[in-house]
Amino acid sequence: MGEDFKRLAAIAALDEVRSGMRLGLGTGSTARHFVDLIGERVAAGLDVVCVPTSEVTAAQARALGISLTDLETTPELDLTVDGADEIGPGLALIKGAGGALLREKIVAAASARMIVIADISKKVAVLGKFPLSIEANLFGLGATFRQIEKLLVTMGAQGGLVQRRRTDGSAFITDGGHVILDASFGRISDPEALADALIDIPGVVQHGLFIGLCKRAYVAGPAGIEVLDA
Repeated sequence: MGEDFKRLAAIAALDEVRSGMRLGLGTGSTARHFVDLIGERVAAGLDVVCVPTSEVTAAQARALGISLTDLETTPELDLTVDGADEIGPGLALIKGAGGALLREKIVAAASARMIVIADISKKVAVLGKFPLSIEANLFGLGATFRQIEKLLVTMGAQGGLVQRRRTDGSAFITDGGHVILDASFGRISDPEALADALIDIPGVVQHGLFIGLCKRAYVAGPAGIEVLDA
């Protein structure tokens, strides 16, 4: 049922799309459904130009005949639709499971509106049960890792910090050439303070706390679609 709910949320978000729009296309299992639906609409005559948030999404969009651009050519977007790992109070988000959080945040910030689509399991009362992804530069990674570990202690994190690896044991490298560190907090009592503290650590490129970016969420569950507005 999880995939069915993801697709239902993606279908609901289609109501926000109009011909002539400049769209940001998210990354991940839920966003993939939305890209598929956009591809169907494009084949039926929808006229949009899209900025993908990852190489994976770009490949999917190209295969569906979706017109692509970039933020150098099209620096302002009308709408970005993406998934989330957690949706907390005020539409604060944790994102990054797909490893595209930096590009996702850049595209979201360039958009007049960001909409999130998700299944009901992603809606939480407090952020933090899902690991927080932190994108870091390879240079000085050991020092950056230690600084983040110290911050986790200060912020009362309940778990540790690990570098993300692929199934073959090699380091997960993002499209931008960085690594991902996953921090297990359990509960993030002050997302804004944590976001500021993380970005202040030299070597941290970006983190998966999306605060003040999402304007609406379509959340699908057994009872149907719940619409959450910031």
